Amino acid sequence: MSSVDKQLENLKAEITNELPRDISVSDVKYEGPELVVYTRDPKKFAKNGDLIRKLASKLRKRITVRPDPDVLSDPREAEPQILEVIPEEAGVTDLDFHVDTGEVVIEAQKPGMVIGRHGSTLREITQEVGWTPEVVRTPPIESSTVSNVRNFLKQEREDRRRILERTGRQIHREQLSNDEWVRITTLGCCREVGRASFILSTPETRILIDCGDKPGSDDVPYLQVPEALGSGANSLDAVVLTHAHLDHSALIPLLFKYGYDGPIYTTEPTRDLMGLLTLDYLDVASKEGRTPPYESEMVREAIKHTIPLEYGDVTDIAPDVKLTFHNAGHILGSSVSHFHIGDGLYNVAFSGDIHYDDTRLFNGAVNDFPRVETLVLESTYGGRNDYQTDQEDSEKRLIEVINETYDRGGKVVIPAFAVGRSQEIMLVLEQAMRDGKIPEMPVHLDGMIWEATAIHTTYPEYLRDELRDRIFHEDENPFLADEFNHIDGGEEERQDVADGDQAIILSTSGMVTGGPIMSWLRHIGPDPKSRLVFVGYQAQGTLGRRIQNGWDEIPVNDRDNSGRSNTLKLKMDVETVDGFSGHADRQGLENFIKTMNPRPEKVLCVHGDERSVQDLSSALYHNYNMRTFAPKNLETFRFK
Repeated sequence: MSSVDKQLENLKAEITNELPRDISVSDVKYEGPELVVYTRDPKKFAKNGDLIRKLASKLRKRITVRPDPDVLSDPREAEPQILEVIPEEAGVTDLDFHVDTGEVVIEAQKPGMVIGRHGSTLREITQEVGWTPEVVRTPPIESSTVSNVRNFLKQEREDRRRILERTGRQIHREQLSNDEWVRITTLGCCREVGRASFILSTPETRILIDCGDKPGSDDVPYLQVPEALGSGANSLDAVVLTHAHLDHSALIPLLFKYGYDGPIYTTEPTRDLMGLLTLDYLDVASKEGRTPPYESEMVREAIKHTIPLEYGDVTDIAPDVKLTFHNAGHILGSSVSHFHIGDGLYNVAFSGDIHYDDTRLFNGAVNDFPRVETLVLESTYGGRNDYQTDQEDSEKRLIEVINETYDRGGKVVIPAFAVGRSQEIMLVLEQAMRDGKIPEMPVHLDGMIWEATAIHTTYPEYLRDELRDRIFHEDENPFLADEFNHIDGGEEERQDVADGDQAIILSTSGMVTGGPIMSWLRHIGPDPKSRLVFVGYQAQGTLGRRIQNGWDEIPVNDRDNSGRSNTLKLKMDVETVDGFSGHADRQGLENFIKTMNPRPEKVLCVHGDERSVQDLSSALYHNYNMRTFAPKNLETFRFK
């Protein structure tokens, strides 16, 4: 018998011993980080609301209780009984029964009403029918991504359970080494922005954090070195994804092409956004005549292997590593990833990308951890003079630019990332029109912006408190305002907008590296009355950065008879309105460190150009008396 089987047998005996005599345990299994307890008495389990909490606390494990399939009631009988328990105003849109696990997935417009205070309604459902309820939100804006991901995971339930059981056994395996050390190896994004990738390793475990591309370049992370995939993709125990932007997520599916078959830990919205952005990444590559690095099948594999975690949940991901995600304030579902290694041996946090202050869209990044000895900190705006305009002033400036352009009969074109900046700008525009600060006019959303917005409305619990309350309680979802128009008719619709009255166009890509923004530049670029407004970071080497630096003649994909690429003369004004970035500026980065208690002993400044990381590293060393580093790619740091 393996050590894991022996462990499960002991746990079953311990749980049985803790339970009242009239509650039986038929099986105990690991599924990913969770311990799943099967019982023939789910109704009795549900009557005692504290039972699971007490067991989880005693065993120090995340516990899920499921009914033994033998005792399940017929779904046709259970459905009306469940609907009887749930208040009608919860807006249940679907019930999906899974006999293999005894779970019923309830999709509702107001999931909180299905859950009830402290889970009271969920317990009542189980007491009534014996099934274990799981609740998901019906997207207020229909989202093909959310729908596709949910349907795919439903189809793959059996395979997914096998993956989870295998992962659970890996997590809870016996430790084989008595050595104690912690290492971080940098595989990308050091003294550069993009291709974020790190290996965190111990004698027992190897974890990959992020695996992204580099905007404006073909450079990829150094995955083939021995510390990473050099000894095979399955030498990795886990992959952790901080957020879905492509410079962190684009090459996650590539791992499955190389043979990786383990878990990806991330938040639920990041999982959905990763699916959206990586499939688009493949689509753009193919349209531009480049060979994509992997097939769409690999994106599906990545989604199937994802284990979503919520902020604040401490989760075992290896025999010697616990992971906790905290809000990073950057984009939907973005996380600061905190690793607790060994039995109190060492603590490392990876900031991912952070925004320290609250924005309209998100609460600011969390920096409150029990312990962090080493922090890996993004430094995108870490340079000495990288102070962004206050967002309130930025909003005023954007409103001025829109009004000036409107008065001269032009249109405002804003290249924006589909995820994060677009929704932030949407909220600014919606309120400005509601308050009469700018004239009411259509706001056209092109590219993936509408779909990304639909995903935001599916997960309002990840949004800023006030915004979440508006969506939850006041029934006034700002993303559903009449001004917003989804462009889905292609070139003809774009031409109609270009020929029409004043309007605002929000379009991907945010760094003008392809996508529908190129079409808008062709249609509106030659109009001197119109304006191109940058509201986000433009990486070196991107067309966005070149236009920002004064290029007024740009290459377009159309080719003339000689096969040469044509150029387009931009006559529209170009404006940059700082302050809307999803990244903390220099002050925000310093504040993040300054208000940490306790502060880390060491900080690795990464994800910024050479000047930014060196400036920030030097400032943190001098101002806060901590050891700081501005590592290069392919450096390894030993911390214990």
